[in-house]
Amino acid sequence: MSKIEDFLSEKEEQEIIESIRIAEKNTSGEIRVHIEKKAKGNTFNRALEVFHYLKMDNTKDKNGVLIYVALEDKTFVIYGDKGINDVVPNNFWDSTKDIIQAHFKKGHFKQGLVEGILKAGQELKKHFPWHHDDTNELPNDISKG
Repeated sequence: MSKIEDFLSEKEEQEIIESIRIAEKNTSGEIRVHIEKKAKGNTFNRALEVFHYLKMDNTKDKNGVLIYVALEDKTFVIYGDKGINDVVPNNFWDSTKDIIQAHFKKGHFKQGLVEGILKAGQELKKHFPWHHDDTNELPNDISKG
C-alpha cells in the first residue's frame, strides 16, 4: 500500500464513520479511528501520542477509545483512556482486538474496523451507558497522519 488513501475507499470510510455513530448511540464512550502509514517507533507509544494530539483525553468521563492503525507496520492498537481502564479487567479489549485482527489477516480492513468499533461500543455500554444528557464530545471522522 503506497498511500493511506489506498487503504479504504470513500464509501468504506463512510461505513466506518456510521459504525462509530451507531456504537456511540448506546454509550457515553467516545470512539475514534486514526490511520497512518508508519508508527515511527513503538506503536503503543505512537498511539498514545495520537490520543493526546486528538484531545481524546479531554472527555468528561475519561472514556475515549482510539483504534490506531499503522499500515506499513501491519499493526494496530486499541487505547482506552483512564476512566475505562480504571473499571475494566486487564483483558477487556482482547475480544475487540481479536475481531479486528481476524479480518485484517484476510485483508478485510473495513469490515475489521466496523465490527471492532461495534464490539467496542457493546463493551463500553456495560460500563458507560448512554444517558439522555450525553453529548458527542469528539468528532466521528477518521483522522489520518
